[in-house]
Amino acid sequence: MARPKEQTARRGEIVAAARRAIRDRGLAGLRIKDVAREAGLSPGSVSYYYGDFDDLLADVHQDAVDRFYWQRLHAIEAVGDPAAQLAALVRAGVPAGADDETFRVLYELHVHAARNRTHAVLMTALYDREVSLYQQVLRALGLSAEAARTVAENAVALEDAYGLHLVGRNAHVSPASARANILSYLTLATAAELEG
Repeated sequence: MARPKEQTARRGEIVAAARRAIRDRGLAGLRIKDVAREAGLSPGSVSYYYGDFDDLLADVHQDAVDRFYWQRLHAIEAVGDPAAQLAALVRAGVPAGADDETFRVLYELHVHAARNRTHAVLMTALYDREVSLYQQVLRALGLSAEAARTVAENAVALEDAYGLHLVGRNAHVSPASARANILSYLTLATAAELEG
């Protein structure tokens, strides 16, 4: 039996392999053997650490949610001015391209939320955390609590919509145009000078 520290490390390796497999194959039809191949392990080894494939997917989703949130939080902490923080949130909230691993994994697993309560809870938690980041910055820009909530919810919805088009390879949407459009909305909503 592996030591707890080794088990945690191995589970982390398996989660990372599952992220890559989801990025490359998608969630539909993904099997333990696909994750095992990506991890360089046998399917039995993966099953040892994750007896239930749904538990593995839940850990992958939690990992992606946490990575995405902390990346965004660090992006706004790196700049002091609220207008610059707003632009940093937008940059961090739009995929770099169709193959952006974090976004592909999040979108694949968010769709899974319609069939699985665990994934629905994780999707909702990420939405709430993203909205709260926007609210924090929008309140610093002087918006009322109610206005900040509305603008924050719309900004997150725009990011999600553009992100879906980007990972879906819509030829008419680029990361730059998505960011510019979201920033245009935020400029109208806040009257702040925002630069992408």
